[in-house]
Amino acid sequence: MEQPRIFLITGIMAAGKSTVAQALAERLPKSVHVRGDVFRRMIISGRKEMTVDYDDEALVQLRLRYRLAAQTAHAYCAAGFDAVCQDIIIGEMLREVVDLYRFGGYPVYLTVLCPTVEAVLVRDAGRDKVAYRDWTPDMLDRELRESTPRLGLWLDTSALTVAQTVDTIWARLAEAAI
Repeated sequence: MEQPRIFLITGIMAAGKSTVAQALAERLPKSVHVRGDVFRRMIISGRKEMTVDYDDEALVQLRLRYRLAAQTAHAYCAAGFDAVCQDIIIGEMLREVVDLYRFGGYPVYLTVLCPTVEAVLVRDAGRDKVAYRDWTPDMLDRELRESTPRLGLWLDTSALTVAQTVDTIWARLAEAAI
């Protein structure tokens, strides 16, 4: 078997991260889907959300969530699994998070899903959960496009199906390598 790999999928809320990560994981012979938000939801008391007016504790908890997800990916890779990880990682913090994933010594492939705001609004309207309360799609999209380092493979998935998105990731895997 090849060395286990880490596939990191990011983008703003309702960009399709969970769906794409699940579909990608299903194409691999031995894989796991690590959902970063699970680590946020594990905090029962004292959780601080990343609202527009977030405080230092919210940032500490966000970094903890990213670190736990990376450590989980490393543990699964050590057991022979490919780890497909997804979370909202935008702005300058993307560099810091990529370093957490690279620390384990496994190949890391980063894909940034960047559909248009209009496509995000349509996707969000079709979901059971409400993604946008405090932040707006415009706010997060601006942060993604203006403040996020251009690392990995950036895909405008506005007109792509999930299967087409996964096909594109596979076809352009060399561009996603970190």
